[in-house]
Amino acid sequence: MKTGLVTFYHIHHYGALLQAAATQRAVESLGGECEIIDYYVNQNNDLFRAPTGLGSAAADAHTALHYKPLKTRYERFEDFSRRQLRISPHRFESFGELRDAELPYDLILSGSDQIWNPTIFPDGRFDPVFFGAFSDRRKIAYAPSFGVPRIPDGMETELRGYLEQFSHLSAREGQGAAIVRQAAGREAPVVLDPTLLLSREDWTQMAAGHAYTGRGYILCYCISGPGALEPYIRRLAEETGLPVVQLCGVRRKVHPRARCVLDAGPAEFLGLFRDASFVCTNSFHGTVFSVQFQKPFFTAVSPRELAAPETSRTFSLLSRLGLTERIVGKGDTADLKAPIDWAGAETRLLAARRASLRYLEAALKNEAYQEPPAPAAENPPPRLADWTRCTGCTACAAVCPKDAIAMARDREGFAHPAVDLGKCVRCGRCTAVCPILHPQESRPLPAVFAAWNRDDAIRRDSTSGGVFTALAEFILESGGVVFGAAFDGQQHLRHTVCFRKEELWRLRGAKYVQSDLTGTFRLVRECLESRQVLFSGTPCQVDGLYRYLGGRPENLTTCDLVCHGVPSPGVWEDTARQIAKRRGKGLQAVRFRNKVTGWKDSHFTAVYDDGSVDSAPLFRTEYGHAFGRALFLRPSCYRCPYASMTRPGDFTLGDFWGLRPDELPEQQEKGVSLLLVNTAHGSHLFDQLPLGRQAFPPERAIAGNPRLASPTACPPDRAAFFAAYALEPFDAVRKRFFALPPLPVRAAGKLLSPELKAKIRKKLR
Repeated sequence: MKTGLVTFYHIHHYGALLQAAATQRAVESLGGECEIIDYYVNQNNDLFRAPTGLGSAAADAHTALHYKPLKTRYERFEDFSRRQLRISPHRFESFGELRDAELPYDLILSGSDQIWNPTIFPDGRFDPVFFGAFSDRRKIAYAPSFGVPRIPDGMETELRGYLEQFSHLSAREGQGAAIVRQAAGREAPVVLDPTLLLSREDWTQMAAGHAYTGRGYILCYCISGPGALEPYIRRLAEETGLPVVQLCGVRRKVHPRARCVLDAGPAEFLGLFRDASFVCTNSFHGTVFSVQFQKPFFTAVSPRELAAPETSRTFSLLSRLGLTERIVGKGDTADLKAPIDWAGAETRLLAARRASLRYLEAALKNEAYQEPPAPAAENPPPRLADWTRCTGCTACAAVCPKDAIAMARDREGFAHPAVDLGKCVRCGRCTAVCPILHPQESRPLPAVFAAWNRDDAIRRDSTSGGVFTALAEFILESGGVVFGAAFDGQQHLRHTVCFRKEELWRLRGAKYVQSDLTGTFRLVRECLESRQVLFSGTPCQVDGLYRYLGGRPENLTTCDLVCHGVPSPGVWEDTARQIAKRRGKGLQAVRFRNKVTGWKDSHFTAVYDDGSVDSAPLFRTEYGHAFGRALFLRPSCYRCPYASMTRPGDFTLGDFWGLRPDELPEQQEKGVSLLLVNTAHGSHLFDQLPLGRQAFPPERAIAGNPRLASPTACPPDRAAFFAAYALEPFDAVRKRFFALPPLPVRAAGKLLSPELKAKIRKKLR
């Protein structure tokens, strides 16, 4: 049986050429004959580019300066292709030419790489060649990738038509399988990238030596700026004394003393990975060959992949192998020299390889393929939300009857549940109460009010309109208690309980840190047995409390906050220590939103133990500037399920931003609260509160507070910040990432409209 393979193979890209070679060999290892159909599309390997602007001119200048090694690289790619690939004798340059040709194939195989990504083709459409649409022969797919999280609008019907022609479909990533399921209603098993179908010995036979092979070195292979890898490269070089060898994907140096390799072809690429002592990479295939040759490695992924790991081929692979701790810029990244369990990884890789080859064999023979069931683990640990979704609400720890779950800080300074499997009895209560595993139901839109406390002194001491204090006093006057967040003497923010009005000042005001809820939910339950309770917190904390309690007790009132995301407690506490160190005084108290010059120009105020005070506009302080960029929020905040008008609390509180000058003009200088009344219980209490108020339509709430419609976007340098935070002294990290922009940039920020700023950001991406 002769197979015609359509895939990317011609472009001088290491991954493309090696995956094509691997696919061909895998088919032949199963007894078939495989030939790559020589279809040339959008793949120009010329050393010098056609002039398109400054970028191409700069690239050509670099090429001219390094012409000899780059010419050698070109020749090595061509030589590898001639020796290692079997390509059809005729080159086809169009779909029509392929359709009209007499092709000698029994079936067409759509191979791996991003051949089904419409955005990479010049017209932004699918190329039908890579779906085998030029032939009426049977069609199968092995590990194609869409390369995008969703198919562009208007292309679903076209895709469905292509997919219906396949007898066997598979995908390289989970997201691709989801796209196939949605478009065609078919299940596509997730199989390994073809480069993982071959063994270490297979790749060693294709490898060639290089000037650096045979010696110890740190190999860096980056196809984009190193970003979060920079501190790992720097620290590995410092601690090992090994030279940094840069296999050039990007043309700028990733380390000041990097020895750049410009002349490596695919065989030399393999040799450099085979002989490396350590690898730092942000390439998927760089990760693959680190695994294949079992090299200690760290890998970086894009911000989009960090925020949504299910879309990432790197996460997909490393999850299967139990190696996700080798991804940098997240809370569970391994220590710099932590050993890798290569025996366990190899066992998982061999199992995945066998399953993928079984699929390919079934597809080639036109036999049914049944994806093997995942092996059942003996006494498996409880299922909890993964690290990107876990909000740290503590419901799982609070409900555990054996105290087998403790909240432990990760490398980003956030608390996550850590399960003591020796204590755990697998009762499943933690899984049952996790809010992320059991999403909240939608509700009717809430009633929206601008509201304010009529006591000017309380209002002045509050972040906005002082509504929380009015609600808290009402509960206290009925003999109840109030739970909210307050700082202790070490600037650690934790939830605490207040029994008297005189204590409420500790709970007032915005605190841009995630609070510690350890022990709080159990104390709330105890208090509910005999009195009214008001609980105030972020929406994820409120939802976690309700899940822990198993319902909505009549004597519980909750207030969730319009939350822009919770900053890392670890980062805040390091910042607080730095503030005190720089001033040479103990930090006694802080106010993140002090109204010293009015509600709309909030100040960050620090009070020291000698009574002295520092105060400056919040967003002109280092911490405020970094918080405004959403630099160090919890990973779950960037995909927050509570960023909507469906709120878990009886009330939602925030600032009523977006009021026009002619709306409540006499109130705006003092501060106006946004108040959403979400439940019948909340409505009953609201009618009894001594507040100034004015009703508004729901769209006005969203207009001024976009977090009521969508989560905060993840900034592109978040991973780089946390990678540095995990490895370097905080003061150095602070200076690099918290620095205020230059004065002209700040001035432009004040003068430019939001619309113009958005256009500029879009251009700079």
